[in-house]
This record gives sequence, structure tokens and C-alpha cells, in this order.
Amino acid sequence: MAFSASWSTLLRELEDLGDGATLITPLSHERFTISSVQEQRVVVQFLDKDIDPNQPLQRDQFETLYRRITDAHGGFDLDRLPPDADAYPAVWSVHPRFEIDEQQGVILEREGPTSSQLLETGAEDDVADADRTEPDLAVYADALLLVDALERHDVEYLEGMETDALVNIYTLLSDVQRNANELRKDVRSVLLDRLHHDQPVAGQYGSVQRTARRNRSLKDDEEVLEVLEDAGIDRERVTSVDSSKVDEALDVIEVSESEVYEIEESEYVRKAEVHEEQKETRLQGLKDQLAAAEGEEAEQAQQEVEELETRIEELTEFNSGRSFHTQSNADP
Repeated sequence: MAFSASWSTLLRELEDLGDGATLITPLSHERFTISSVQEQRVVVQFLDKDIDPNQPLQRDQFETLYRRITDAHGGFDLDRLPPDADAYPAVWSVHPRFEIDEQQGVILEREGPTSSQLLETGAEDDVADADRTEPDLAVYADALLLVDALERHDVEYLEGMETDALVNIYTLLSDVQRNANELRKDVRSVLLDRLHHDQPVAGQYGSVQRTARRNRSLKDDEEVLEVLEDAGIDRERVTSVDSSKVDEALDVIEVSESEVYEIEESEYVRKAEVHEEQKETRLQGLKDQLAAAEGEEAEQAQQEVEELETRIEELTEFNSGRSFHTQSNADP
């Protein structure tokens, strides 16, 4: 199918979208709606941007992307898009022959039925209005206990707190940190399959970006030394004292540790024991209190929660502050 025919089909599909139809970009996951459909351009409005929310998408850029998609074997790699250009493939996905595969990070042409980047109408409202469920997570239970402890003590003046209260808070902080880190690792492993290099993805409370870390470890000592010797480096220049071998030597000779080590002692607090039964008892009490909230008290609490969520959303809303300018001879 020629571009002109595909372009006409795309414009018809866009015009048939219902009012408020929302699409989402495949890389940055930003939501936007179609403001205007014209022969030479499509104007979109990003819902999560306060600065320059409107962006005109030019026909010639759609044509360039069309050529890339149809010429590429197995789809066009979305990582090749310039910054702020991932609205183009999202719009193309409305066309019945084009589809985005976020797992593979490509947009491709298909013969059969395809999916689009169109969000289901009311999906976000359904999530917001759905009954909250209690997750079976250790970090959730510990976080509830920690919030309760923080609310019952004046933690802004730690010096004035009783020792047992400080112990409780320290223990809970340690538990929350450990369990939150375990959950963070689980979330990270799932996100890695959904993120592409150099493409930040924004959420309500922040953004994340896939990056790479390079770790090095030396090969076998003899192998390393032989390679360096062949290159003209003497062994003495690269060999150093190994602390583990020094410890082995100290075990069989009469030399004190202080003669070969610089020793500096520091003191710290270590969590020695966790009273799980006490935690469970207090946690169940908190859950019973929450379940017993009724009538005006419950409505007031719900209103306060909604107001707090609104303030948090206003303060933490992600805003890239960037605009995209197209040129007729540039890649989309």
C-alpha cells in the first residue's frame, strides 16, 4: 500500500476516534489526545505536560517513518527515534496495519488484526475507583507499623524520646529498608524488559531510565601476569599485598595485627532481634481500627486522603519541559 493511501486511512481512523480518546507513547509512556486532524499534520496534546503540551506532527515526518517501517525487516527499532518523537509511532498504531511491539521495541506492519496504543476508555477511572486490596507483602505490614510509630512520637526531636521508642522505630526502619529493597529488585527486573536505553519513562512520582554498569574482575593471577610480562611489564610493578594472604601469614607467625594493619574502630547500632509476635499484634490492631472506621469519620478520612493525593500529584508531576521541532529532511 502506497503512503498516500495509508495516510488517508490513518486520518480517517483518527477522525473516528471518540472524544477524549487517549493514546500513550511507547517509549516515554506519556499520554496524549488528538486535538486536530489535518491533511498536512496531526496536532496532539500531551496530558502530563504543563509547558508546551500541544505538538504538531507533520505529514512528511509520518511519511519518513512509514518508509522506515516498510523497509525494515522485522520492524523499525524504536530506539532509533530522535528525542520527543515517539508520538509518531503511537499515532501510526491507530492504522489497522501497523502495530507496536513494546517487548521487542519495534513498530511493524502486519497483515492481520493489530493492536494500538489507544488506552481503554475509563481504564484509569476504573483503577482509581476500584476497592483497595491489602497486599501480602512484608514491606506493607512494616510500613503500616512504622507510620503508626512515627505518628505517636515526636520524631522531630529524637533526643527527647524514650529509649524503647527509639529502639522500636530503628527496628521498623531497618525492616522497611530491607523489605523495600527486596521489592525494589523485583520491580527492577520487570522494568528492565520494558525500558529502552536513553529513553526515560515517567510515572506520577518520578521517572526511570535504563542504563548499563560495567563491572570488571581480574582473570587468574598467572594468566594476567603472563600477558603483562609478554607486553614488557615486570611482575613486581603489578603485584601488591593481598590482605587475605596476610591474614593467613599472621596465623602462623608471631606478628601482631597492628604491625601490618592501620586499625580504626567505630561503633554502630545493629538490630539484634525482631519481636514478630508483638508486631503482628499491633498490626492486627491497626487493621481493626481501619476496618471499624464508619460514617462521618470514614468520610472525613477518605476526603483527607484524596486531598493529600491531589497535593502529592501536583508537587511530583513529571514535566520534561522539552518541545519537538521537525524538519522535512530529518528522521521522525
